Amino acid sequence: MRIRVGFGYGGSARAANDRGESQIQVFAAIVDNLERLGFDSLWVSERATGATLDPMVALAFAAGRTERLKFGPAVMVLPGRNPVLCAKALASLDCVSGGRALPAFGLGIADGAEHQAFGVRRGERSAWFDEALPLIRRLWTEEEVDHHGDRFHLKKVRVHPKPLQDPFEVWLGGQAPSELRRCGRLGDGWLPSFTTPAMVADGIRLVTETAAGQGRTIDPEHFGALVPFVHGRLPDRFATRLRDRQPDLNPGEVVAQGVAGLRDRLEAFISAGASKFVVFPLDDPAGPQPASTDSWHNTIEDVAAECLPLQT
Repeated sequence: MRIRVGFGYGGSARAANDRGESQIQVFAAIVDNLERLGFDSLWVSERATGATLDPMVALAFAAGRTERLKFGPAVMVLPGRNPVLCAKALASLDCVSGGRALPAFGLGIADGAEHQAFGVRRGERSAWFDEALPLIRRLWTEEEVDHHGDRFHLKKVRVHPKPLQDPFEVWLGGQAPSELRRCGRLGDGWLPSFTTPAMVADGIRLVTETAAGQGRTIDPEHFGALVPFVHGRLPDRFATRLRDRQPDLNPGEVVAQGVAGLRDRLEAFISAGASKFVVFPLDDPAGPQPASTDSWHNTIEDVAAECLPLQT
């Protein structure tokens, strides 16, 4: 089984730090370090109403600075996006990067501001997703697409250029039973967040069973986990989200304190059947103030020393 370790970043667009470095300079240094050290991939968060870079812009920036590093959104919110324009943007990103894009989609977080930004009410997101994703796949592979659904109506629509990767595999997040079944029906890989090895093992079984029931198979190496850690105290906003999502779960079970011990966590996930990981800091190395390039350099060096020996 091929083990791969990526690095997740919030894509901060905040003001300069106390050394006068812009957060774009810091992001550039992070990208360069990931490429230099041999990380498999970079994953950039999407928060339309947050102080983050747009993921497509951030990933295009990363593509222009690297030759080997793969990259994807963690994850791109699909409900609210025009599927034709979304298909075009991701195919274009795959082309300009030489086939290194990793499409990953989700429903979006349970946040009123985010729902307003995308213009889709919470109860409508699943139906939107279920129509849009198969349509995007058709736009990537078919020369000309006709579609008449509940939300989208297309006649003889073409998307060019096509992605370089064939197939252009799609990763899905989520861990509710409905989300796992959706992954089995529509996804090529599963990348949940804030989870435990036991939950991943159960999720793999449900995704695999659902796929088989649909006459599909999912590569057993296409299961993974986003593994968060903090440099200091768990930020209150994440503690609240965790309590809301999983009130019976101890945050220490899903969020590592510091870089030390990340390898043990990844090994536990590997034993549960996962092999693709995104190690994701929930805070900056310097705390509430924007961190410097040196601070991030040290963090990434430490994560590389701890986790990259697992790559096979």
